[in-house]
Amino acid sequence: MTARRPASSAPKPSEWRNWAGTVRVRPERLAAPAGVPELQRAVASAVSDGLRVKAVGAGHSFTGIAEAPGLLLDLGRLQGLVHADRDSGQVTLLGGTRLYRIPGLLAPYGLGMPNLGDIDRQTISGAVSTGTHGTGAGFGGLATQVVGLTLVQPDGGLLTIGADDPLLPAAALGLGALGIIASVTLQCVPAFLLRAEESSEPLDAVLAGLADRVKASDHFEFYWFPHTERAATKTNTRLPGTARRDPLPPLRAWADETLLSNSLFRATCSAGAAVPAVIPVVNRAAARLMGGSAYTDSSARVFTQRRTVRFRELEYAVPADLLPSAFEGLRKVFAQNPRWRISFPIEVRWAAADDRWLSTAYGRDTAYIAVHRYYREDPAEYFSAVEEVLLPHAGRPHWGKLHTLDAAALAPRYPRFASFQEVRNRLDPGRVFSNAYLDRVLGP
Repeated sequence: MTARRPASSAPKPSEWRNWAGTVRVRPERLAAPAGVPELQRAVASAVSDGLRVKAVGAGHSFTGIAEAPGLLLDLGRLQGLVHADRDSGQVTLLGGTRLYRIPGLLAPYGLGMPNLGDIDRQTISGAVSTGTHGTGAGFGGLATQVVGLTLVQPDGGLLTIGADDPLLPAAALGLGALGIIASVTLQCVPAFLLRAEESSEPLDAVLAGLADRVKASDHFEFYWFPHTERAATKTNTRLPGTARRDPLPPLRAWADETLLSNSLFRATCSAGAAVPAVIPVVNRAAARLMGGSAYTDSSARVFTQRRTVRFRELEYAVPADLLPSAFEGLRKVFAQNPRWRISFPIEVRWAAADDRWLSTAYGRDTAYIAVHRYYREDPAEYFSAVEEVLLPHAGRPHWGKLHTLDAAALAPRYPRFASFQEVRNRLDPGRVFSNAYLDRVLGP
């Protein structure tokens, strides 16, 4: 018997790839629903035909969390603002809405998202489901902004979860394992500006005053350039939306973001892949160039950056008080591997403890260490060595970034791991919304 296709299905694509090129899949079926009823029908039809179902957005996860060998749901047409309440600050967005569109959607209501990561290409559903975060010791990741969501269930029905629902801590960061997010409700704040101060500093000076600096800053992060003793720091201070803007001049903004951070960086990464000996020289120059800026602009413009250089990434969360030890361990690993030539800086950020069961910051103030490699270079040896340092520091890997752990290794790292499994067993006993990656990290 010929399998039934929902009306929204397109012909079977030859191949889907994620942004980094780490995942490739030929799905059995593709659907691009333009509305929630069409999404419901696509899910129900696929399940009745025995297919697993996964949604893809920007494909910006490095892991196979969105890999869809059965029905691939492209949520690119499921975007927009459903409802906004200026008084409560709560807004509801369709699940496929891209992060970069949200500031414009919120602007008429004088609202903004409390925090963002440094990339805004993802969908809101993908960002909250994988634990996307920014930096700021007093602020949680994007999933902590979720106060409600609506999930499409295996039979195509809708499950609405509100702020007081006991399922919210599981579903707000659910890895896509509990259903397809049709819409998500966020708790926003009055629109605000950020005063950004960027500088190049000696690494030891940054580390010496790190705890006090993180505590005193609204949003602080630093980047260590391997093969150098310097770091680029960025401190963002929150200001009222009525404060005076003082953005970077257009030419300087273009030079910083387009020329230095993308075009020139891509050229140096490519050169470093071909001739690794040039990398230390380039890193020393980059460490000094990335600094000396101070500007004030809307929060989304300061939080996010345009990134076009492709890379692979591993990121681990460690308890904030263990960050000094973990970072010193990384420096020792570099000292023990003098032949390494790593072009990408190591990124260090912070987040407040939260209550999302599978959050990397669940129950503890957290520091994040992220390492990258240019996509044309093999990251295996480097990432493995970094992982060996961070795991003994109670490390939890970012769900959307490369790591080697499975369910047996992850369960002891999450106090509510078993609770999440109970919810998963209840909402998706047939594992309709699973795939090879989720089978690995959550168990079959």
